[in-house]
Amino acid sequence: MADSGGKRITILGAGNIGAAIARGLVGAGIAPAGQITLTRRNAEGLAALKSEGFDVTAENATAVRSSGLIFLAVTPQQLNTLLAEIRQSVDSRRHTVVSIVSGATIAQIRKHVGDEVVVIRAMPNTAIAIRQSMTCLSTDRDDRGALPLVRSMFDALGRTLVVDEGLMVPATALCACGIAFFLRAIRAASQGGIEIGFHAGDALLMAAQTARGAASLLVEGGNHPESEVDRVTTPQGCTITGLNQMEHHGFSSALIKGIVTSAEKAAVLYAPKPAGRDD
Repeated sequence: MADSGGKRITILGAGNIGAAIARGLVGAGIAPAGQITLTRRNAEGLAALKSEGFDVTAENATAVRSSGLIFLAVTPQQLNTLLAEIRQSVDSRRHTVVSIVSGATIAQIRKHVGDEVVVIRAMPNTAIAIRQSMTCLSTDRDDRGALPLVRSMFDALGRTLVVDEGLMVPATALCACGIAFFLRAIRAASQGGIEIGFHAGDALLMAAQTARGAASLLVEGGNHPESEVDRVTTPQGCTITGLNQMEHHGFSSALIKGIVTSAEKAAVLYAPKPAGRDD
């Protein structure tokens, strides 16, 4: 079983994705809740997580000093302020920084916390809470073997892929934004199910389980989507008729355009500024 290598974990910015990571780590047995510190500007917003056994605080610098693995889980707009707050507490000899902040490069983060700090970029999605995330990882150097440790942790929370850092913004669009795209497709399928006669709850269950089955055919079987489509479609059949109607209305092109547009937006979310400036 993967674990945290004995390191205490701090997640700075326990919003939706930060809380999902925390719960995923506990659910996978990587660390008990009491070994994970969660921070938020308004610590009262962490009451539910505190009741689950997590250590919660609004003091980012203090949380960093007591931990070895630091997750940056704030928004791109909050990152500079956070880095200015913790930079005196980050110790390159014992800290590994894992950033899930869209658009912020390793070099930009190091300008604030020091050139010797091991920084790993990670892009999971919210399915990490149920250990079904697709997480991309990247680093430019790994002086202390931190990447295998971090990857083993994320492997326990779904699937991982190590990519060049230049692909981390596209990974944001395909994996992190992508989960919303697939959820919207499932919702649309369930609405179609209602129109053809099913109750809403039944239609949603049928659509969601069908989507899960389709994904499992690809992940577990290793086949191309079109080879699986060919197994379902028959000449003059109802499946190909429905597929062609969707394509006539731009189904594939709309999804492709959505992913490309999200990648373009993710590339400009973080606006860096020189280290040492807090304004």
